[in-house]
Amino acid sequence: MNAQLPDQAEADEERLDLIDPLRHLRMVNGQENVGTDNLASSELSSLPDIDQEYSENNRTLKLNFLGKQQNTISVTIAVDASPGCGGIVWPAGQILSSYLVSRGQNFLHGKTVLELGSGTGLVGFVAAKLGASHVWITDQKPLLDVMQRNVSINDLNSSCTVSELDWGTAIPASIPQPDVVCAADCVYFEPAFPLLVKTLSDLVDDKTEVLFCYKKRRKADKRFFALLKKKFTWKEVEDDPNRKIYNREAITLIRLSKLS
Repeated sequence: MNAQLPDQAEADEERLDLIDPLRHLRMVNGQENVGTDNLASSELSSLPDIDQEYSENNRTLKLNFLGKQQNTISVTIAVDASPGCGGIVWPAGQILSSYLVSRGQNFLHGKTVLELGSGTGLVGFVAAKLGASHVWITDQKPLLDVMQRNVSINDLNSSCTVSELDWGTAIPASIPQPDVVCAADCVYFEPAFPLLVKTLSDLVDDKTEVLFCYKKRRKADKRFFALLKKKFTWKEVEDDPNRKIYNREAITLIRLSKLS
């Protein structure tokens, strides 16, 4: 009887995932945060090079990323839980943004960047402010309004384009071949795993740099990587000065390479 308990627990977890696929994104310190007011400021990363100011009145989050030579990249995000957890700033996005800033202005200068599952658009905005030639921030239709609002808040209308991109569907003709693809906290809904892998494969060639940051939340996440290894290899990013800090929070940043 006891031998079946782990299997039953996993089956229960999968059943709950189908009912509420975003619930794992709301887990904070092992407990579910269901309060919308707290959700917007919950699970914020505590990296030493990120300064955060959350305004309850305006429901905005200002993030200041300290880069090389004490240069600071500032982004203001309107957070909105109403379209789902994609309207919230989560740690993996902050970590990936911080890594981009740590690489300096030359890393993305003149490159086209696409962010998958952008949500608020944070990573894409940081890329734009670091000198990318143009950035596409993409997600599902319910999030496009908050993304466009954030583009305007950060005065990035000339360098950022908001685009609907449903994983598993054809890449819109308006989206060019990117030089860099960024994805943060995209592993949370198991039925979408093969769709995400397909979209990554469709977007990427052997010259594309892919930075993928995720937080390990459940055993089922392994199934995503079982699908991913059919199309990509990957290595953990080792030149991030904050790596040891976020690894302790079960967050990992990897660089993907497409199989030939």
